[in-house]
Amino acid sequence: MIYEMRVYHCAPGRLPAHNKRFETITLKFWEKYGIQQVGFWTTLVGSSNQALTYMLRWESLAERETKWNAFASDPDWLAQRAATEAEAIIVERIENAFLNPTGYSALR
Repeated sequence: MIYEMRVYHCAPGRLPAHNKRFETITLKFWEKYGIQQVGFWTTLVGSSNQALTYMLRWESLAERETKWNAFASDPDWLAQRAATEAEAIIVERIENAFLNPTGYSALR
């Protein structure tokens, strides 16, 4: 099992729009493609309160490539994402990392 941690740095004031998009649009597409989330977090104390961090669970990098590419190229997803950003961009920058749990991790 590997975990992908993604941090979305939102444009000022756009974190609520990003949360709404996940709640009402993105998670439905993830379900369609079998993408499994571990959890979502906003920053309570840290360098920015305009960030959304989440983790995904994958059996392998090959599974991630297949499922993520299918999701990312879905024409309905692309259209709905564009519609949510018609007035203003939501995400300015994305960071991601693939993490391998240690033998003593609760997430193994």
